[in-house]
Amino acid sequence: MKKSVLTVLFALFCTMSFAQLSFNVKAGLNLSSYIGDNSDHSKFKPGVRLGVGMEYQFTDIISLQPSLFFSQKGAKYSEGYEGIVDADADIKINQLYLELPINVQFRFNIANNTNLVVATGPYLACGVGGKAKFDGEASIGNVGINADEKIDTFGDDGLGYNRFDAGWNIGLGVEFGQILVGLDTQLGFCKIMDGNAPHNANIGITVGYKF
Repeated sequence: MKKSVLTVLFALFCTMSFAQLSFNVKAGLNLSSYIGDNSDHSKFKPGVRLGVGMEYQFTDIISLQPSLFFSQKGAKYSEGYEGIVDADADIKINQLYLELPINVQFRFNIANNTNLVVATGPYLACGVGGKAKFDGEASIGNVGINADEKIDTFGDDGLGYNRFDAGWNIGLGVEFGQILVGLDTQLGFCKIMDGNAPHNANIGITVGYKF
């Protein structure tokens, strides 16, 4: 038993001694919408994506990157449809999240000072704000809205969207020295609201700097 513990501690020490710690900042664009039940007619809505991250490199190839993002998601609808949203209106639903993705990254050198990075891992998110804007009469779930009205996305006094979200990231990026360019997709596992409701889906495009 003691030998096993010492072996594990030695392996961890060797890993820690190799690991390199770096930080990054990123900014970019989200293209978000809904998938799954009652997601028909939902369209992509652009939003902002801003974040900071830490990268813990175990080997030349493998690293772990937790990040914290301010992420603007949601969806758009045009008038004349039925589903989770019933409306004769143009609707823009805005969901603001604090988001924690934790990715395992695989780095491959493809040219001098240039790396291809493949990343995947889970994310957790908490809804912190956002409003839905309506240009006409509509209902979402059991909530009815009058024309030209804005209503909170989260909370019992609003649309009643669930604040908690979790899902999976898959990303592809290129490092040009300290400059980072990335494209990632996110699939939410949680329904946006109770009942027969869809899930979040997102495509993110970011540019960043590593230091």
